Amino acid sequence: MTAANVWQIGGVKVTRVVELEATGGSRFILPDATPEACRDIHWLAPHFMTPEGKLIMSVHALVVDTGDRRILVDTCIGNDKRRTMPAWDRMQTAFLDHLTAAGYPVESIDTVLCTHLHVDHVGWNTRLVDGAWVPTFPQARYLFAKTEWEYWDAHEDESEYGPVMSDSVRPVVEAGLADLVDMDAVICPQVRLQPSPGHTPGHVSVVIEDAGERAIITGDFVHHPCQMARPDWGSSADWDGPQARVTRERMLAEMAGEGCLVIGTHFATPTAGRVRRDGEVYRFEV
Repeated sequence: MTAANVWQIGGVKVTRVVELEATGGSRFILPDATPEACRDIHWLAPHFMTPEGKLIMSVHALVVDTGDRRILVDTCIGNDKRRTMPAWDRMQTAFLDHLTAAGYPVESIDTVLCTHLHVDHVGWNTRLVDGAWVPTFPQARYLFAKTEWEYWDAHEDESEYGPVMSDSVRPVVEAGLADLVDMDAVICPQVRLQPSPGHTPGHVSVVIEDAGERAIITGDFVHHPCQMARPDWGSSADWDGPQARVTRERMLAEMAGEGCLVIGTHFATPTAGRVRRDGEVYRFEV
């Protein structure tokens, strides 16, 4: 792992494990973020945008290691899953090998925490074994916001991305490994959830606090740093666009005021930085 993949918040270590990083192809999720519009946000380059204005995004998991707890936040897309997006269909990556190489074999994870239940945040909850979907992390409790589970359990449209709940969420529930928690639940003394709804009904972000230091793992209330300069740019995957914008503007203002470390769930390398005021909007400093 490179230094850019590990951060220390007091005594808590956060490690990023990448499933994939891609340039371009992000218009499906951020339709307003055209190359022409993004080129005007000069500070996005070189980390988050090419000189031509193509956005760079990442799909990764984050291990929050308190010393006593090993919490895996979001589990990416996963292998072997039938997905409607060609690039994500029946993927074959070495994600679990990379997780082990980072010091976290599957048996060492005691908690899996999904910020929400979209396709690219639940995939490695399960893996295919002898034709059946089984929990990937057998020693872990899987935490889902109760509001989030109840919505998707009743409203999933498999034609959108594929049978996400059936292959990546329900097998965990059926195995008795899931805990449905409040959106402001305290996971352990150093880690708690912060409600950030709009992208989905029960979307949460993850706050880490230790030894006077503070960090936040965003989830998808913000997909890309370009939305700091343009908080009005919503995601095509937002469940409630107006609420998502209200949440994004509130969270950006809070993070800029606190000066906390911000770890973006889809931010490309170097992934973490500080939100700063930039006139009426914001910028991301790494």
